[in-house]
Amino acid sequence: MILCVGTTPAVQRVMVFERLVLDSVNRAISTMDGAAGKSVNVAKVLQALGCRPVAVGVAGGDSGKFVLEVLRSRGVEIDFVEVAARTRQCATLIDRVSGHQTEVVEESAPVEADTPARLRSIFERRLRRSRAVVMSGTLAPGVEATFYRDCVAMANRLGILSIVDAKGAALESCLEIGPGLVKPNLVELEATLGRRLADETAVIEGMRDLLRRGARRVVVTAGKHPALACDAAGCWRITHPSIQSANAIGSGDAFTAGLVWKLVEGESLGEACRWGSAAGAANALSLMPGDLEFSDVQRLAPLVVVEPIADCVG
Repeated sequence: MILCVGTTPAVQRVMVFERLVLDSVNRAISTMDGAAGKSVNVAKVLQALGCRPVAVGVAGGDSGKFVLEVLRSRGVEIDFVEVAARTRQCATLIDRVSGHQTEVVEESAPVEADTPARLRSIFERRLRRSRAVVMSGTLAPGVEATFYRDCVAMANRLGILSIVDAKGAALESCLEIGPGLVKPNLVELEATLGRRLADETAVIEGMRDLLRRGARRVVVTAGKHPALACDAAGCWRITHPSIQSANAIGSGDAFTAGLVWKLVEGESLGEACRWGSAAGAANALSLMPGDLEFSDVQRLAPLVVVEPIADCVG
């Protein structure tokens, strides 16, 4: 069992336009609705990869019920706290001519004061039967910045692999207790460190900072550009396969899912990133985040280039 923990799920609407023009009336040629948010995407992809994810989070209102219904329909086990605030809705606007993708994000509403304690109770109960836990996404207002840290601490006590995909205070609070892996994207890493990372050397040095501060492994994704991975053994550059992308939103979450899938199976960090990259590319073939085909992941994995680039100890 792999726990997928997050507090900001969303109803996701994807709208495709022949050409999207600002300050004008735009008529979509196709529209689809689904469930998303970082932790939800991770759970959906893990299910597609043949794992047993359990999605843990919060949901409220009719939109929250919709998210839970989508997860159930996909066979994903769920353990959510019901809250009063309606689950947010986000939209992806795709310009078919240019290929540009615009994400419109509704921020999550505050949750009740007892919500973090209820989530911790679910987490602790589920954790003992899990092989890994993935904590991803922005924390909802009302959930303290140390929530992921508390989850990592519980996982560490039981020797269970913990993966944190977050930024800022939520990520920083985890570092001192040694999360198994942290996986920010480049923008999130820059936000956490408070500085711009202009090239690969600067990114690797930023990753070394996180290793020195307690992370056991660090993986940084950067959209279509190569991902980088570091642990005590060294660093790797992961070059993604070339594809015709339909919608790249959620590919970082798919990468996380493929990565944890193979780490749990005992693969090295570099080889696990191969499957993370393949899952991220497969995700981009579909319009809805997390709706990938396992056969595409298998087909794309041999096309991923994983190469050592430098020792990452420092």
